[in-house]
Amino acid sequence: MTYRHIVLFRIHDDVDDNRVTEAIHRLRSLGVLPGIEAWHIELSLDTRKGRIIIEDAIFADGASFEDFRRDERHEAVAAEMATISDWWIGNYSA
Repeated sequence: MTYRHIVLFRIHDDVDDNRVTEAIHRLRSLGVLPGIEAWHIELSLDTRKGRIIIEDAIFADGASFEDFRRDERHEAVAAEMATISDWWIGNYSA
């Protein structure tokens, strides 16, 4: 059974576009980590509620996801994202 992980990063209004582009690149760089079966990072086309970066991932299983969460590369990107955004997470088994 795979593990689905979806994050919506709502970028703070005062963050400039260059930092958003950099954040997208940093998030995309995590797609090479072990256990990831699919990894999509995109800027939402709908900006009515602000700029939203979408992280849509599928992991082999819950253990793979937990390994990802503890990976130092993920922790570093998450710390950076915390300075420019708020986020909402949805996880489920499929």
